[in-house]
Amino acid sequence: MAQETVGHAAAHPAPTGLRILEVDALRGFALGGILLANVLVMAGPFAQTGGGPEETGADLIAHWLVAAFVETKFYLLFSFLFGYSFTLQMSSAERAGESFEPRMLRRLLALFLLGVTHAALLYTGDILTTYALLGLILFASRRVPPGRAWRAALWLYGVLAVLLLLIGAVAVAVPMTGVEATAEMRAEAAALTEAYRGDAADVIAANIRAWPDVLLGMLVAGGHVTTAFLVGFVAGKRQLLAGGVPTNRLRRICLMGVVMGVPSGVLMALGTVGPLSDDWEVTSFTLGMVAAPALSVAYGSGLLLWFRAPRGARVASWLAPAGRMALTNYLLQSLVMALVFTGYGLGLYGRTGNAAAVYGALVLYLTQLFVSARLMRHYRYGPVEWALRAITIAGRPGQPTRAERPSGLRDDPGTAPESGARGTTTGSS
Repeated sequence: MAQETVGHAAAHPAPTGLRILEVDALRGFALGGILLANVLVMAGPFAQTGGGPEETGADLIAHWLVAAFVETKFYLLFSFLFGYSFTLQMSSAERAGESFEPRMLRRLLALFLLGVTHAALLYTGDILTTYALLGLILFASRRVPPGRAWRAALWLYGVLAVLLLLIGAVAVAVPMTGVEATAEMRAEAAALTEAYRGDAADVIAANIRAWPDVLLGMLVAGGHVTTAFLVGFVAGKRQLLAGGVPTNRLRRICLMGVVMGVPSGVLMALGTVGPLSDDWEVTSFTLGMVAAPALSVAYGSGLLLWFRAPRGARVASWLAPAGRMALTNYLLQSLVMALVFTGYGLGLYGRTGNAAAVYGALVLYLTQLFVSARLMRHYRYGPVEWALRAITIAGRPGQPTRAERPSGLRDDPGTAPESGARGTTTGSS
């Protein structure tokens, strides 16, 4: 998450085989941010194409806050957790006496196929295909020492930062907006609106037509995702989320993240939402992308600090069940949004304001926290996690022992980014 964090071994590594509650809780928190970012894209065309009408009042505030504090931040936190949990998968295979390589390759293939289906049927901004493809980099790096992986992450981030800054500089020197570009974006928005308000065939066709643009976005974000994967991999190897980071160090990391991340988030919102002119849109976005990891670090380290306090520990216990079944919840979010905004259901695409969309997303997220907590009291996996686990181990996932059932905590998550949760039971694989 930050050099101070991953540059040293854990002070108090957790015993092998125990879940880490904080990992699940962080994932449950990130799930809410992912939903807030995605709902504005699913609700109307202008989050995708730009050139939207002037926003006012609550809609402007909602869009501005999401742009400043959510967009480009939460997928990085999710990516960090994916890298961290990759190491938990390695440990799980070792404890089971199984070869890790075929397990992970089956898992990545299943994620890829699920992601392609998700992108075609529900949401073009799917992250599972990106994780499956870039997860091959983690797979190839599985035997790399943590120190070398950390240096590779720093180099990769540095190269990406330079490239993004160059793009931002070019955008200042050569403005990319104009009457023709605005007219083209509005025409594209109108076509999207017609398609997403049409029948199921129109929705699927529109999703598939968007794949080239999605691929371009994957290339832009892929470097940051890979960097976060590698940092998470290093943190997992050193068990840093299992109580391995001293409180004072977490405070310094959180403060640095806030100081660097908040101004960059505000700048991104000023340029992409307003009131800066359209000429600053690309530049502010690229600058925001460069500093986005800082705010992701601030969120993660701040929550880890809070989880150590009694009230924060209760919050972690509320978030963790949703994180344990994050893949199921992620897909359910897309399904609900598709039923609300596209021709699959109500067809409200482009008809609701940003404030209403964000409010609805928060209601859905709170509902998922409530339902997940109750499901995870009785089941070891969410439904999609169970299927993914079965593919990973090429067999039926085992049932928890009687001693495991009361806590509901296991070491062998079935979510897309794998997880653990500290402290009460040893898991089985």
